[in-house]
Amino acid sequence: MSTRPAALPLLIACALGIEHLALRTGDRSGAGGQVTVLRTGMGPGAAEEAVTRRLADPALSEAAVLATGFCAGLAPGMHPGDLVVAEETRDPRGTVPCVATELLVKELVRALPGRTVHTGPLVGSDHVVRGQERSDLLATGAIAVDMESAATLLSAVRTGARPVAAVRVVVDAPEHELVRIGTVRGGISAFRVLRSVLPAFFEWHRSLLLPRR
Repeated sequence: MSTRPAALPLLIACALGIEHLALRTGDRSGAGGQVTVLRTGMGPGAAEEAVTRRLADPALSEAAVLATGFCAGLAPGMHPGDLVVAEETRDPRGTVPCVATELLVKELVRALPGRTVHTGPLVGSDHVVRGQERSDLLATGAIAVDMESAATLLSAVRTGARPVAAVRVVVDAPEHELVRIGTVRGGISAFRVLRSVLPAFFEWHRSLLLPRR
Protein backbone atom coordinates (compact mmCIF):
# COMPACT_ATOMS: atom_id res chain seq x y z
CA MET A 1 0.00 0.00 0.00
CA SER A 2 1.26 3.47 -0.92
CA THR A 3 0.06 6.72 0.57
CA ARG A 4 -0.01 10.17 -0.98
CA PRO A 5 1.31 13.02 1.19
CA ALA A 6 -1.35 14.44 3.52
CA ALA A 7 -0.46 17.92 2.29
CA LEU A 8 -0.98 17.13 -1.40
CA PRO A 9 -1.85 20.59 -2.82
CA LEU A 10 -4.49 21.36 -5.44
CA LEU A 11 -3.90 23.69 -8.39
CA ILE A 12 -7.06 24.85 -10.15
CA ALA A 13 -6.29 26.46 -13.51
CA CYS A 14 -8.58 28.72 -15.53
CA ALA A 15 -7.92 31.13 -18.38
CA LEU A 16 -10.18 34.16 -18.19
CA GLY A 17 -10.68 36.91 -15.65
CA ILE A 18 -14.41 36.16 -15.44
CA GLU A 19 -13.64 32.49 -14.71
CA HIS A 20 -11.13 33.48 -12.04
CA LEU A 21 -13.70 35.83 -10.49
CA ALA A 22 -16.30 33.04 -10.35
CA LEU A 23 -13.87 30.69 -8.62
CA ARG A 24 -12.49 33.36 -6.30
CA THR A 25 -15.99 34.28 -5.08
CA GLY A 26 -17.21 30.68 -4.73
CA ASP A 27 -17.46 28.77 -1.45
CA ARG A 28 -13.95 27.74 -0.42
CA SER A 29 -14.84 26.64 3.11
CA GLY A 30 -14.52 22.93 2.30
CA ALA A 31 -10.95 23.04 1.01
CA GLY A 32 -8.88 20.12 2.31
CA GLY A 33 -5.35 21.47 2.13
CA GLN A 34 -3.50 24.07 0.08
CA VAL A 35 -5.56 25.30 -2.90
CA THR A 36 -4.17 27.63 -5.55
CA VAL A 37 -6.37 29.16 -8.25
CA LEU A 38 -4.25 30.14 -11.25
CA ARG A 39 -5.36 32.39 -14.08
CA THR A 40 -3.27 31.27 -17.03
CA GLY A 41 -4.44 33.62 -19.75
CA MET A 42 -6.21 32.55 -22.92
CA GLY A 43 -4.97 29.93 -25.36
CA PRO A 44 -2.92 26.75 -25.17
CA GLY A 45 0.43 28.52 -25.25
CA ALA A 46 -0.43 30.74 -22.31
CA ALA A 47 -1.82 27.76 -20.37
CA GLU A 48 1.28 25.66 -20.97
CA GLU A 49 3.64 28.44 -19.92
CA ALA A 50 1.69 29.45 -16.81
CA VAL A 51 1.11 25.91 -15.53
CA THR A 52 4.69 24.78 -16.16
CA ARG A 53 6.04 27.85 -14.36
CA ARG A 54 3.67 27.47 -11.40
CA LEU A 55 4.43 23.77 -10.94
CA ALA A 56 8.14 24.55 -10.82
CA ASP A 57 7.48 25.92 -7.33
CA PRO A 58 8.69 23.17 -4.93
CA ALA A 59 5.56 23.70 -2.83
CA LEU A 60 3.45 22.54 -5.80
CA SER A 61 5.78 19.88 -7.17
CA GLU A 62 3.28 17.09 -6.41
CA ALA A 63 0.07 19.12 -6.74
CA ALA A 64 -3.06 17.66 -8.24
CA VAL A 65 -4.17 19.77 -11.20
CA LEU A 66 -7.74 20.51 -12.26
CA ALA A 67 -8.48 22.57 -15.37
CA THR A 68 -11.77 24.44 -15.38
CA GLY A 69 -13.68 27.34 -16.89
CA PHE A 70 -16.03 27.65 -19.83
CA CYS A 71 -16.24 25.52 -22.97
CA ALA A 72 -18.20 25.03 -26.16
CA GLY A 73 -20.45 22.00 -26.24
CA LEU A 74 -20.31 19.92 -29.40
CA ALA A 75 -23.27 17.58 -29.07
CA PRO A 76 -26.87 18.44 -29.99
CA GLY A 77 -29.03 19.01 -26.94
CA MET A 78 -26.30 20.61 -24.83
CA HIS A 79 -27.25 23.88 -23.15
CA PRO A 80 -25.44 26.79 -21.48
CA GLY A 81 -24.89 25.90 -17.84
CA ASP A 82 -24.45 22.17 -18.50
CA LEU A 83 -21.31 20.63 -16.99
CA VAL A 84 -18.65 18.61 -18.80
CA VAL A 85 -16.42 16.18 -16.89
CA ALA A 86 -13.58 15.09 -19.16
CA GLU A 87 -12.71 11.40 -19.25
CA GLU A 88 -9.60 12.50 -21.13
CA THR A 89 -8.24 15.62 -22.79
CA ARG A 90 -6.90 15.59 -26.34
CA ASP A 91 -4.94 17.88 -28.60
CA PRO A 92 -2.53 17.24 -31.49
CA ARG A 93 0.33 16.66 -29.03
CA GLY A 94 -1.32 13.89 -27.05
CA THR A 95 -4.09 12.49 -24.86
CA VAL A 96 -4.17 12.69 -21.07
CA PRO A 97 -6.51 10.41 -19.05
CA CYS A 98 -8.35 12.04 -16.17
CA VAL A 99 -8.51 10.63 -12.63
CA ALA A 100 -11.59 9.77 -10.53
CA THR A 101 -14.10 11.16 -13.02
CA GLU A 102 -16.97 9.14 -11.50
CA LEU A 103 -16.44 10.90 -8.17
CA LEU A 104 -16.45 14.29 -9.84
CA VAL A 105 -19.74 13.51 -11.57
CA LYS A 106 -21.28 12.34 -8.30
CA GLU A 107 -20.15 15.43 -6.40
CA LEU A 108 -21.21 17.85 -9.14
CA VAL A 109 -24.68 16.31 -9.18
CA ARG A 110 -24.78 16.75 -5.40
CA ALA A 111 -23.53 20.36 -5.53
CA LEU A 112 -25.71 21.39 -8.48
CA PRO A 113 -28.93 19.37 -8.41
CA GLY A 114 -30.84 19.57 -11.67
CA ARG A 115 -27.81 20.44 -13.78
CA THR A 116 -26.93 18.06 -16.61
CA VAL A 117 -23.44 16.56 -16.40
CA HIS A 118 -21.89 15.19 -19.59
CA THR A 119 -18.84 12.89 -19.65
CA GLY A 120 -16.50 12.12 -22.51
CA PRO A 121 -13.38 13.38 -24.28
CA LEU A 122 -12.60 17.11 -24.12
CA VAL A 123 -10.62 18.38 -27.11
CA GLY A 124 -8.26 21.34 -27.24
CA SER A 125 -8.17 24.03 -29.92
CA ASP A 126 -6.07 27.13 -30.50
CA HIS A 127 -9.09 29.17 -31.66
CA VAL A 128 -12.82 29.57 -31.12
CA VAL A 129 -14.66 26.71 -32.83
CA ARG A 130 -17.89 27.31 -34.72
CA GLY A 131 -20.06 25.89 -37.47
CA GLN A 132 -18.80 22.91 -39.45
CA GLU A 133 -15.63 22.62 -37.39
CA ARG A 134 -17.79 21.91 -34.36
CA SER A 135 -19.44 19.02 -36.25
CA ASP A 136 -16.05 17.71 -37.37
CA LEU A 137 -14.80 17.57 -33.77
CA LEU A 138 -17.99 15.84 -32.62
CA ALA A 139 -17.34 13.16 -35.26
CA THR A 140 -14.03 12.34 -33.50
CA GLY A 141 -15.95 11.38 -30.35
CA ALA A 142 -15.27 14.59 -28.42
CA ILE A 143 -18.20 16.14 -26.55
CA ALA A 144 -16.77 19.62 -25.87
CA VAL A 145 -13.91 21.90 -26.84
CA ASP A 146 -11.92 24.64 -25.15
CA MET A 147 -8.53 26.25 -25.65
CA GLU A 148 -6.69 25.49 -22.39
CA SER A 149 -7.66 22.19 -20.71
CA ALA A 150 -5.63 19.87 -22.93
CA ALA A 151 -2.54 22.09 -22.72
CA THR A 152 -2.96 22.45 -18.96
CA LEU A 153 -3.15 18.72 -18.27
CA LEU A 154 -0.41 17.81 -20.74
CA SER A 155 1.90 20.36 -19.12
CA ALA A 156 0.95 19.07 -15.68
CA VAL A 157 1.79 15.42 -16.36
CA ARG A 158 4.98 16.32 -18.21
CA THR A 159 6.32 17.98 -15.08
CA GLY A 160 5.72 14.86 -12.98
CA ALA A 161 3.27 12.09 -12.13
CA ARG A 162 0.17 13.65 -10.56
CA PRO A 163 -3.64 13.32 -10.53
CA VAL A 164 -5.34 15.51 -13.14
CA ALA A 165 -8.90 16.30 -14.17
CA ALA A 166 -10.89 18.79 -16.22
CA VAL A 167 -14.37 20.14 -15.55
CA ARG A 168 -15.91 22.73 -17.82
CA VAL A 169 -19.18 24.65 -17.93
CA VAL A 170 -20.88 24.91 -21.31
CA VAL A 171 -21.20 28.55 -22.31
CA ASP A 172 -22.26 27.94 -25.88
CA ALA A 173 -23.58 24.95 -27.79
CA PRO A 174 -24.72 24.09 -31.33
CA GLU A 175 -28.19 25.60 -30.81
CA HIS A 176 -27.00 28.35 -28.46
CA GLU A 177 -23.93 30.07 -29.96
CA LEU A 178 -22.77 33.17 -28.09
CA VAL A 179 -21.03 36.27 -29.34
CA ARG A 180 -19.40 37.36 -26.08
CA ILE A 181 -19.29 35.60 -22.72
CA GLY A 182 -21.27 37.35 -20.02
CA THR A 183 -23.37 39.60 -22.30
CA VAL A 184 -26.31 37.22 -22.69
CA ARG A 185 -28.31 34.88 -20.51
CA GLY A 186 -26.23 31.80 -21.34
CA GLY A 187 -23.02 33.43 -20.20
CA ILE A 188 -24.58 34.56 -16.94
CA SER A 189 -25.93 31.06 -16.31
CA ALA A 190 -22.48 29.53 -16.91
CA PHE A 191 -20.87 32.04 -14.53
CA ARG A 192 -23.30 31.10 -11.75
CA VAL A 193 -22.63 27.41 -12.28
CA LEU A 194 -18.86 27.92 -12.20
CA ARG A 195 -19.21 29.74 -8.86
CA SER A 196 -20.83 26.58 -7.43
CA VAL A 197 -18.36 23.87 -8.48
CA LEU A 198 -15.72 24.27 -5.77
CA PRO A 199 -17.31 21.89 -3.23
CA ALA A 200 -17.16 19.10 -5.82
CA PHE A 201 -13.55 19.94 -6.62
CA PHE A 202 -12.64 19.80 -2.94
CA GLU A 203 -14.30 16.39 -2.51
CA TRP A 204 -12.31 15.11 -5.50
CA HIS A 205 -9.15 16.54 -3.94
CA ARG A 206 -9.92 14.93 -0.57
CA SER A 207 -10.33 11.54 -2.25
CA LEU A 208 -6.75 11.81 -3.50
CA LEU A 209 -5.50 12.07 0.07
CA LEU A 210 -6.86 8.65 1.00
CA PRO A 211 -4.51 5.65 1.08
CA ARG A 212 -4.09 3.94 -2.31
CA ARG A 213 -3.97 0.15 -2.44
